[in-house]
Amino acid sequence: MMTFVRVSMERELRDVMSMLPRLDYSDPVAARSEMNRFIRLSTMLGSHTLTDSEVDVVDRICPSDGTSTVRVRLYVPRDLVNPAAAVIYFHGGAFVLGDLEIEHPRCLEMAKETKAVVVAADYRLAPEYPFPAAITDCYAVYLWAIAEADELGIDVSRIAVAGSSAGGALAAAVALMSRDRGVRVPAFQLLLYPVIDDRMITPSMIHFVDIQGWNRRNSEHMWTHYLGERIGKDVSPYAAPARARDLRGLPPAYVMTADYDALRDEGINYAQSLLQAGVRVELHHYPETFHAFDTTAASEVSRRARREHYTVLCQALQPRRSSSK
Repeated sequence: MMTFVRVSMERELRDVMSMLPRLDYSDPVAARSEMNRFIRLSTMLGSHTLTDSEVDVVDRICPSDGTSTVRVRLYVPRDLVNPAAAVIYFHGGAFVLGDLEIEHPRCLEMAKETKAVVVAADYRLAPEYPFPAAITDCYAVYLWAIAEADELGIDVSRIAVAGSSAGGALAAAVALMSRDRGVRVPAFQLLLYPVIDDRMITPSMIHFVDIQGWNRRNSEHMWTHYLGERIGKDVSPYAAPARARDLRGLPPAYVMTADYDALRDEGINYAQSLLQAGVRVELHHYPETFHAFDTTAASEVSRRARREHYTVLCQALQPRRSSSK
């Protein structure tokens, strides 16, 4: 069944939404190829920025589970003041596509605007590497950043985890896993239109079956690839954070959702669940927007959303004031 939705939004956003590539997530190889083509085209048109004179970029390797490694990319502001805050960033891509290039412009801008070291993770992708490969890699990068804090020039008490879409699920899962394993929890979690619930039972997931951007069909393929043999069984909260029974003790969160997005309601529900568990939460729902509008459209609302992300991170990661005696 195809659902037709009358989209009411500013013309610039509507035009961009109509031009988004319709990726076939039933075929991960084809989806990756089409996304890479989209990024190359965006680079040629000047909308995918590769460098910034105020940020140094270097690739590193960190160990993962003893049998594999994870490539990470460090974005270091040239006017960095040590020890600095850090943001561990996990890209989107439905767990099946994406690499260090897919959100390179966002990470560049984030480092420049927050003056924090941004660490992007090139985690393993499904279906070749289903759950728990991705979260194993992402958690390993978080532990690596803590262990290498002195060398990286970062303050371990000021590390945030962040991610968009599937990356939002991984950021939330790193927060859950660190709490459950007795490791220092992140100082903050920034979850942008996050993937949260494999059950796909929310009104937005039921309504937006075939909308441009992100829809239920995409989610069905995503969960099949990511969960593999686990689909339909007792799903781990480290795969789908909505499955967590106890959200107490998690770091403060900022959750952003978009109007025309099948993931909309599960993000809102997760923010409410965090709030009910006593976690400090800021939920910002952007009306008349679509999935990934903040990085795919050059509109004022897109720029405003990113500015807000950087402001929120700066406030959450500001140096702790020592109490006066």
